[in-house]
Amino acid sequence: MSNSQATSSQGEIAQGSSHTQSFRPPVEEISEEEAQALLLKLRRKEEGWIAWGRACERLKNAGYSTQSIFEDTGFEAPQQLQVSIGVRVYDSLVQQQAPESVLEHYQRRGSDILYELRQLDHKNRLKGACYALERRIDMDEARAVAKDFREMQWLATQPPGFDNEPGDAVAYFCWKRARGKKDLQERSRLIAQGLKYAQTDSARELLQKLLTDFTVVAEKKAPMLPLYRLEQEEELPRMVPVAGTFPLSLAQLDVPAWDEAGAFRVVSAEQPMSWVALPGWQMVLRAEQPVAFHCHSEKLPNMPDGPAEMVMVVVDRAATTWVENGYFFVEKDGELALNWFPEAPTQNIVGQLVVIIRPKRILDESIITTPWQLGE
Repeated sequence: MSNSQATSSQGEIAQGSSHTQSFRPPVEEISEEEAQALLLKLRRKEEGWIAWGRACERLKNAGYSTQSIFEDTGFEAPQQLQVSIGVRVYDSLVQQQAPESVLEHYQRRGSDILYELRQLDHKNRLKGACYALERRIDMDEARAVAKDFREMQWLATQPPGFDNEPGDAVAYFCWKRARGKKDLQERSRLIAQGLKYAQTDSARELLQKLLTDFTVVAEKKAPMLPLYRLEQEEELPRMVPVAGTFPLSLAQLDVPAWDEAGAFRVVSAEQPMSWVALPGWQMVLRAEQPVAFHCHSEKLPNMPDGPAEMVMVVVDRAATTWVENGYFFVEKDGELALNWFPEAPTQNIVGQLVVIIRPKRILDESIITTPWQLGE
């Protein structure tokens, strides 16, 4: 690896603490000749976007940073992410034995569409990819379709008249929102949008009935997420090992070494467990079996508008009884998923969301640890 690449990688390591990510050593070794060949392929944009995605993935696995790849090839970070994730979604279409015509199309173009379908499981990715190709929808439409299609999977029962298809999912949520609108113009807009995406005749019929039935059905709204941001310096967490009770021997002060990392100062000691210090808010104290983990805000439902960031999520494993104004974790396809359920879910509840914590914005962390000095 060149000096510039090594320097860039070291820069990413230094920045890792601010993004609550630790440095991962290379998991794949490639020769300098192979690496240069991959960089040249990206620089010349040879072989199509699937080859670019695989090249980006191999280079990152070999320790090349996003910045160094950009400097050597001109591929910006968002492009690298799009083609890398797009390739994974494409591979899932292959695993699902997608029609040859669909695979041939996405081999040529559509990395942006497949990137938006990443939030779906493999089976529904195939449905989404086929629908996107059939309707020739763009990236923004694909994002909206994927969002509604994913939300439909969490419904306790399949809505009557709407099939478990991407277009019908959009149609259903348009129908549902339209019924709750008193404003005729907004109501008509939602009906037209639903008719545009609907895939079944029954879905279209239900939407068309709203053109003559003006009954307003109030829609249940998801409660606000328990979202907080650390604002005061005193609230910044700090973990300190407990050596015992005074009086102490010198040997008792020989506690294991520990490190603090990330905006939440997560502690990793020699024991096989990490800890994070959280403020003593009432909801945190009330949790019987709290467990915390890092999560990117884009993966959480109903998040307010704003820049995406890494947050700390706390779940109470002991709270497994459904209540209407809570968010719950359930297991779906072997993974934990968070959602609000207007009715008791059919899946087993594994815990209730306690709080989502945003990190405090600190421009220069050294300022808060440096004593102020006033001139005479």
